[in-house]
Amino acid sequence: MTENKVAVITGASSGIGEATAKLLAAHGIKVILGARREEKLKEITEEIKSSGGEALYRVTDVTNGQEVEDLIQLAVDIFGKVDILVNSAGIMPHSPLKDKRIQDWDNMIDINIKGTLYGIGAVLPYMNEQKSGHIINISSVAGHYAHAGGAVYSATKWAVRAISESLREEVAQDESNIRVTIISPGAINTELLSSVTDPVLKKNYEQFYDNFGIPVNRVAAAIQQVVEVPEDTTWNEIIIRPTKQIQ
Repeated sequence: MTENKVAVITGASSGIGEATAKLLAAHGIKVILGARREEKLKEITEEIKSSGGEALYRVTDVTNGQEVEDLIQLAVDIFGKVDILVNSAGIMPHSPLKDKRIQDWDNMIDINIKGTLYGIGAVLPYMNEQKSGHIINISSVAGHYAHAGGAVYSATKWAVRAISESLREEVAQDESNIRVTIISPGAINTELLSSVTDPVLKKNYEQFYDNFGIPVNRVAAAIQQVVEVPEDTTWNEIIIRPTKQIQ
């Protein structure tokens, strides 16, 4: 079902993006990786190729709309199309609002929200023209549940859900056969914790993830299943938590 499909993945140098790229490639999907760390992208691309998959990469900062456009264009130039876009780039610099870490706020808005929008904006013209496609946006359980210290992060992940639902309605109205899926992970063991800036919150989260965190491959497996669903059907929203996680 996924034979000859082409997937573009942002945030592909680690975490959900990396795991998803490797798993989709193992199922015969051609993958184009985008992220800021070129050495990591090279390493992952070579690993995929050495396992028999097809992969390319382009260094991409998702806060730069033109770089996101260029990432999508690379896929079109080399493979002629984009079937799947996974908007996976994200950061989580938690801190209390009273600390007024404005640069952290701006970075979350630019990466988590604008990066998602730039990906959607770049790929939609091609998916509309080919009358098919699948856009998968990574939100979070924090997009369903807000808590002290996570106000801005939760706001960005709520925004991802709002953007995704509006997009779902728009493409359905247009009868463009484009599918939209939101993935909302809970405590998944990735590099995301390294972006937490408040030292007290970071220590608390590290303990929480040590107790409850599950492997990132769990999310990649869900994404792989999502793209295998027949094209007349969409899993619109999935929440993935460790079984023991309460909130």
